[in-house]
Amino acid sequence: MTKRPLDILDQVLNGEPVIVSLKGDRELRGVLQGYDVHMNLVLDKAEEVTDGAAQKIGTLIVRGDNVIYISPSGN
Repeated sequence: MTKRPLDILDQVLNGEPVIVSLKGDRELRGVLQGYDVHMNLVLDKAEEVTDGAAQKIGTLIVRGDNVIYISPSGN
């Protein structure tokens, strides 16, 4: 059976960090704590990654219409 996108997100929920690419050339890294069908995300231990340097943010809610993609971080 083919997996649905939300099924794949369930696999990384509360697990390894993910990388979230946003509009405006921004990139976040953090642990996915929750999401909804609009792709609104809750990230814990969130960091904004700029030119390889990470700035710690903490817990963050990301509005879904800004999300370009979500990927496992590979850490």
